[in-house]
Amino acid sequence: MISFNIILFDGFETLDVFGTAEVIGNLPSLYELGYYSLNGGIAESSQKAKVHAMPFSDIDASGVLLIPGGMGARSLVNDENFIEQLKILSEKASYVLTVCTGSVLVAKTGLLNGLKATTYKMGFEWASSNGPQVNWIKKARWVKDGKYYTSSGVSAGIDMSLGFVGDLHGIETVQTITKDIEYVWNPNPENDPFAVE
Repeated sequence: MISFNIILFDGFETLDVFGTAEVIGNLPSLYELGYYSLNGGIAESSQKAKVHAMPFSDIDASGVLLIPGGMGARSLVNDENFIEQLKILSEKASYVLTVCTGSVLVAKTGLLNGLKATTYKMGFEWASSNGPQVNWIKKARWVKDGKYYTSSGVSAGIDMSLGFVGDLHGIETVQTITKDIEYVWNPNPENDPFAVE
């Protein structure tokens, strides 16, 4: 069983978390979902969804890590303790997935320096300023570089998560999930209808 560790913080974007959780939660024999925040306790999304999170110290660090975005990420980029703890977790994780501005939080750790990544289109300039050594790809639904998967805004996280599942477990598994959740998957990471040239 692989631990799928979802990072939470106040002001996280609800669908960033639960879109991916819906996809991965369809593979209960492979993954165990867990929700974590720096110190544990209740984390409240921008849409006022409240989730009880365990502290970072309880994470099985060898598992997969998911970092969402949201308005809360704007202040966390300047939280040195959070960024340092995120760096430690990201280094140990088998894979790191980010949705929306979650990629900016990982960029602040320095671990994306020299790698390709993407983020929320309307936050692209902010992302670039917080990760100047990252090779930011503007026209991308999601980007994979090594063990890092980064996606564009909100719903793009679902497409990325399905891409991750396809890479690791095959397209038939993806097809089973998309049928179950009645979702029309965009399987091409370069097909980004929201990118402005």
